[in-house]
Amino acid sequence: MNQPEKKIFILFRGLGALGEQSLYILTDLGRMGTFLFFALVGLFKRPFRFRELLKQLAFIGAGSFSVIFFTALSSGMVLGLQGYYSLNKFGAEGMLGSAVSLTLIMELGPILTALMVTGRAGSSMCAEIGIMRISEQIDALECMAIDPFRYLISPKFLAVLISVPLLTAVFDVVGLMGGYLTGVLLKGVNSGSFFNGMQQSVTNHDIRMGVIKSVVFALLLVWISTGRGYFVQKIRGAGFGAESVSKVTTQAVVLSSISVLIFDYLLTAVLL
Repeated sequence: MNQPEKKIFILFRGLGALGEQSLYILTDLGRMGTFLFFALVGLFKRPFRFRELLKQLAFIGAGSFSVIFFTALSSGMVLGLQGYYSLNKFGAEGMLGSAVSLTLIMELGPILTALMVTGRAGSSMCAEIGIMRISEQIDALECMAIDPFRYLISPKFLAVLISVPLLTAVFDVVGLMGGYLTGVLLKGVNSGSFFNGMQQSVTNHDIRMGVIKSVVFALLLVWISTGRGYFVQKIRGAGFGAESVSKVTTQAVVLSSISVLIFDYLLTAVLL
């Protein structure tokens, strides 16, 4: 093969690989979109598995409380400390309550809660469903005419959609406590100024933005986590067996985290 022919061969091989990758991405998006549709439809099918819902609420919500509490407390204390030193340069220590509350409610609360739940519960959900898929348990449900979405996926969706906004509210409250501890008790900021700054700066729009973000992030993390596990055998590079579950679990956590950060910017740009 001469040099021009080699260049043409390399060019066409690159175009083929690009086309193959594009087709895979489109197929995966369509597959995940269909998965989301059936998971949401399963929420309205009867009989609904309330016992499974309570089990998932206990695992996702109550089980994540401790990690959310300590993450929120440390984040609030760091915000209070850094905010004090930044505002002290301009003689505006009285605005510390405003800075801490807005940062937590609009940004850090929804983002860090979603990331913590993704790392703890999202990875577990992906691994659980992936193991059920490779061990043909989901195929067995379908053979017994049991809808796997109503039976397995939809309770997880509803549990995450309930738990994450509530955990975000807990994060905000605990984070404000942490900011109060470092700002007021440690650095001597006036307590009245701290709470007055919160009251004057935080509006219903800010709270609504935090709630919307928490709901969207919850949907993203449960959709990606359960979907990656459900389609474990159809994901490129996943392989088969236990190794495939570990790979898609890592992929689910990474994709969920990136999606949360991307949608945080998009929602902020739209809602502000």
